[in-house]
Amino acid sequence: MTGDWDKFEHLLKRLEVPAKTILLQEGEISRTMFFLEKGCLRTWLNNDGKEITTQFFFEGAKVSSIESFLTNQPSLYSIESIEPCILQTISQKDFQDVLEHFPEIKEEMHQHLFRRFLNSQKTFYSYLKNNPQKRYEELLEDHPHIIQRVPQHYIASYLGITSVSLSRIRNRR
Repeated sequence: MTGDWDKFEHLLKRLEVPAKTILLQEGEISRTMFFLEKGCLRTWLNNDGKEITTQFFFEGAKVSSIESFLTNQPSLYSIESIEPCILQTISQKDFQDVLEHFPEIKEEMHQHLFRRFLNSQKTFYSYLKNNPQKRYEELLEDHPHIIQRVPQHYIASYLGITSVSLSRIRNRR
């Protein structure tokens, strides 16, 4: 942890998990915020038995089903480790206390949520206007670390295509 969060180290619990660990199941209420120290997480949802990856997170990320975490509504998606991860966790209650008593942390979280919202908007509009080839090229340009670290089937799911289609796109480059 860095910056303002250092003073809350006593509220954090270290958690190490292997790859393919479900940290939050779609439909459950999120009660934990994860600070990703090492590894990679993804969010995904189930669409009639088919997993659709919605986001990837790497070292330094703050991850939760934020809508669920803040509203106590069931999560719209699952959170799962792709690689073995080292996480720092904070409970919903402790997190709310920090936000209530430390306006600088609350402002940091507002900025974080705003960046996540902008990222989501960019992804959403890319799905509406771009073909899979263009979406892959944008991913390669904007987030090359995803291509390097994430298994192809998760990338294909994220792009809304099959692994075979992704292979064809990659072979054309």
